Amino acid sequence: MAGIWKTPRGGEAVRARYAQFLARWPVANTQVRLPTSQGETFVVVSGPSDAPPVLLLHGGATNSASWMGDVGLWSQHFRTCAVDMIGEPGFSAPARPALASDAYAVWLDEVLAGLGVQRAALIGISLGGWLALDYATRRPERVTALALLCPAGLGPQRNVLLWAAPLMLLGGWGRRIVMRKLGARALGEDAPPAAKAFGAFVDLTNANFRPRKQTLPRFSDTALKRIDMPVLAILGAKDAMLDMAAARARLTATAPQADVRWLPDAGHFLMGHGAEIDAFLRRELAP
Repeated sequence: MAGIWKTPRGGEAVRARYAQFLARWPVANTQVRLPTSQGETFVVVSGPSDAPPVLLLHGGATNSASWMGDVGLWSQHFRTCAVDMIGEPGFSAPARPALASDAYAVWLDEVLAGLGVQRAALIGISLGGWLALDYATRRPERVTALALLCPAGLGPQRNVLLWAAPLMLLGGWGRRIVMRKLGARALGEDAPPAAKAFGAFVDLTNANFRPRKQTLPRFSDTALKRIDMPVLAILGAKDAMLDMAAARARLTATAPQADVRWLPDAGHFLMGHGAEIDAFLRRELAP
């Protein structure tokens, strides 16, 4: 079976660039490597040690650098733990156990144990939103709150590869077209320097990484009804990867306590919502 990298050299290039981003993490942090049954897991821990813990779960084909724009704010009030998901282009193990199993929940159990955390809030985006929902449906007693940005697993998954695969074969130009179609214009050539640098990192990753191609499992209504903790969900109506209208309908029906925020003009890449999430967590996790 092919590994997660197209070539060893490509994997080394992405990891080296990732290390450069981590060296500029915007707040004091500890970078830890935890042993788990799936292999080593890399976590960036920031914020006061006695603050409520919050796990940050990034999207597919990326890593914890995704959180650098918001982690400074969140770490003022919370103990943030940015987890590199296994099988993705970070510093965690390349393991990809079956998604339609309890393997990822067991893995997060082990991560929490390694961090010395009993219960935590979860912030997840896209694939990380799927991971957060999977854990919340299997371990609701361990999740204090959920903040979800364009989460997978609720509505149908669109077949992006039908139009994206030919463009990806055209090199950097084609990959940038795909990113724009997915709503990542804020990372383009006209972006501020920090966003432009991150966009270049995304392009480097896409050129060298083998993303997951299987359709992510959808949660049953029975599973979703186990979610009894506070939920904030931010959804873009123009999401080209996931059917967010269906996601909104299912959350509204199965988790009536959820605060669902509908963005008519937003796509899959949602940026600039750190303050909303901070306000939600401060309200729900206040002692």
